[in-house]
Amino acid sequence: WNLPNVLTLMRVLLIPPFAIGFYLPSHGNLISGSIFILAAITDFWDGYLARKWNICSNFGAFLDPVADKLMVSTALVLLAGQEGLLIAVPSTMILAREIAVSA
Repeated sequence: WNLPNVLTLMRVLLIPPFAIGFYLPSHGNLISGSIFILAAITDFWDGYLARKWNICSNFGAFLDPVADKLMVSTALVLLAGQEGLLIAVPSTMILAREIAVSA
């Protein structure tokens, strides 16, 4: 284990609190938005540190894009569920593209 891999794994572990925060009646948007921003910051730092310290790993190379897709997909599904068709259609298109590119 190294710090970049721990940061990547932390991003995956932030997904449930992100989803829970989304549904909180009081300050839910602030909480889920803050968690999403924290995940974005860790995304930057895990890649930067792995390259700077030359500690790229197969685990990190696999998990980093998976963590990104899981967080973004979760956000899209939550928004589509809350906002309805207006957001569901573009969300579906984005998710379909992500799946096609990953396959």
